[in-house]
Amino acid sequence: MLAEVTMPGEPPPHADLPPRLRRALELAYGVEGVVAARVWQWPGRVAIGVCAGSSTLPSALLGRVESAVAALREPGETWDFGILEDGT
Repeated sequence: MLAEVTMPGEPPPHADLPPRLRRALELAYGVEGVVAARVWQWPGRVAIGVCAGSSTLPSALLGRVESAVAALREPGETWDFGILEDGT
């Protein structure tokens, strides 16, 4: 799991994200094999990108991440999932 460090007085990582997107990141990081995750949101659409650990098949990882966040989807909303190339 990727740890993020902040300096004293800085807001915590992802503090500016809406609670639902912050929860999506928490769930994505909870999936075994995820070493980095990003989330984006547009009206009616959310995208999640993840980076797989060296011993994880990226194709298998996407399905597990999609299952982990499925309960967060709102009716009529589209979610896309992809692999991050460089872990950022």
